[in-house]
Amino acid sequence: MPDAVFRKAKAKAAERGQSLKDFVTEALREKLSGRGTAPVAHGPAWMRGFGKLRALKKGTAKIQCRIDEEFGVVEPGHFDSVPGVRRARW
Repeated sequence: MPDAVFRKAKAKAAERGQSLKDFVTEALREKLSGRGTAPVAHGPAWMRGFGKLRALKKGTAKIQCRIDEEFGVVEPGHFDSVPGVRRARW
């Protein structure tokens, strides 16, 4: 084990009031069970948040569909009072 890692582990164990053996045992159990920290993300820090709202994709699409239904319809005469807007002749 590199000296820097050993010193950091020893300091963290002391900070938590644990022996180094208990601290390392707990860390290994967490790592082996998959409850440990997430893998380190590669790339710039600003990219780490991308994809976090992926689970909301269907709900967002439903809301956007409703917005398009409501606001996509322009009633006749709606823009008559707006200067510079011409009516399209179909």
